[in-house]
Amino acid sequence: MNFPADLKYTKDHEWIKLDGDIATVGITDFAQGELGDVVFVEIETEGESLDSEETFGTVEAVKTVSDLYMPLTGEIVEVNGGLEDAPDSVNSDPYGAGWMIKIKVADSSEFDALMDVDAYKASIGQ
Repeated sequence: MNFPADLKYTKDHEWIKLDGDIATVGITDFAQGELGDVVFVEIETEGESLDSEETFGTVEAVKTVSDLYMPLTGEIVEVNGGLEDAPDSVNSDPYGAGWMIKIKVADSSEFDALMDVDAYKASIGQ
């Protein structure tokens, strides 16, 4: 499994990359593997401001439907439109083409409190 060291992670298996005050968010390689083949991603919260740990969407796989949780408080400024036609990119490229949202972060100190790669790997027994 792939866990880039330059990202932060949540207990809900999201990854976060911060660039200035914009955070790009997706689900981890571990999460997509547990879900199985992703067939649909629903995110209807673009333009909304949500608190950390609020639900921002759902991901539907062959086996199950799972909620997606905000890793940071902020406004969803962009949703990955490519997931509509190619939801399987969450499986094939979770840290690239499979990204889900971009957030304008309200408080960057929340980012510092997220797990680093070693803490995340330990949390999933890797």
